[in-house]
Amino acid sequence: MNLSTLKPAKGSISKNKRLGRGQGSGGGGTAGRGHKGAKSRSGYKVKFGFEGGQMPLQRRIPKFGFKNHNRVSYKAVNVGRLQELAEKTGKDSFSFSDLVSLGLAGKNDKIKILGAGELKAKVEIEAHAFSKTALKAIEDAGGKANTLSL
Repeated sequence: MNLSTLKPAKGSISKNKRLGRGQGSGGGGTAGRGHKGAKSRSGYKVKFGFEGGQMPLQRRIPKFGFKNHNRVSYKAVNVGRLQELAEKTGKDSFSFSDLVSLGLAGKNDKIKILGAGELKAKVEIEAHAFSKTALKAIEDAGGKANTLSL
C-alpha cells in the first residue's frame, strides 16, 4: 500500500449539479422546478397547516371549552393518609413544610385536606384549604386545622 495511490471509493464522490446556469449546463430553464406556480418561484415557503387551498383542519374543527385563568389547583391529601403519617412518624402536628418534605406536595403547590379515610390520631395540621368532612374528622379526633393564606 502506498499513500500516493489512495483514492476515495468508486461512486462516493460526486459533484453537485449546478441548476439555473444556462441552457448549455443541462440544468437551465426551469432548473428542476417545473412550470409556474408558487413552488417554482424564489422565496417559496409553505405555511404550517396549509392544505392546498382546502379549509385547513385547525379551522374546520369547532372551538369549544374555556380555560379559567383564576383557577386555584390543589394537591389533595386525605385524612386517612394523615392517620398513616401520624402512626409512621409519631408526630402530632404537620406544618406545610413537613408535608412537602414527606413528598405529599411540592414547595409551590397548594394543599387541600379531604375527608376520605378514618382519622383517630389527634393532629394539628396546616394546609391551604380543608373540606367540610375533613374539618369535621380532624375536630372530632381532637385535632386542630390551621388554614394558610393563598
